[in-house]
Amino acid sequence: MKNFIIPVPEKTRKMILKEVDKQAKDSTFMKELDEIKIEKEKDSSNSGINLEFNTKLNSFMDYVKRNPNPNINNALDSLGYEKNFTNRFLFTRAKSLHSFSKNEDTREQFFNQLLSYGSIALFIFLPFFTLFLKFYFIRRKYTYVDHLIFVFHVQTVFFMLFSIYFIFLIFNVTPALWVFLGLFLLYLYLAMKKFYQQGYFKTFFKFILLNISFGFIASFGMGILFLISFAFF
Repeated sequence: MKNFIIPVPEKTRKMILKEVDKQAKDSTFMKELDEIKIEKEKDSSNSGINLEFNTKLNSFMDYVKRNPNPNINNALDSLGYEKNFTNRFLFTRAKSLHSFSKNEDTREQFFNQLLSYGSIALFIFLPFFTLFLKFYFIRRKYTYVDHLIFVFHVQTVFFMLFSIYFIFLIFNVTPALWVFLGLFLLYLYLAMKKFYQQGYFKTFFKFILLNISFGFIASFGMGILFLISFAFF
């Protein structure tokens, strides 16, 4: 038995196809709206957390300005906040910020602490600096320990130069910092040229790459160091 097919007029067929296409577009549009709504809810949630953090810190700062030597428990009770670890920590940081902005001795003490942590951080980041040397001179037959010894020699010269700089400061003489920095960079370039036995241009190119890499790591490390110093100050 042959299949029986009802003929559909061309005009009706076009209308049906148009309606189906419209419904498909509407469905896609609604799906996109739902995705946008979800993203907005996520952003709103993150913004809410940041806003709550900033509001708390601002409230604590205002309270410390009005009460120079506040008791933490009394302050949290007055402001209507819970006496949990987060609120206590934020309140102590608000006190430190207030003292930092008003007291020169506090600022000096903080920067001295930051400097002491910085010298330790330099040694912590030496292995990362060594990894960059290992990568940039990967074709040279040097082990990781060889690169590390070279880095220790360079770091020793760095500390010697800046020790001389601070000795001048002790005697109320302020030399140009760029002179000591320039001497160190010149030494680093010549040391790389002599140790790795490569041409001037290739050494200079790797010298630039190395300083950019170390500058990136140092900036990241200083940011973390500043946050740690502020948290424990």
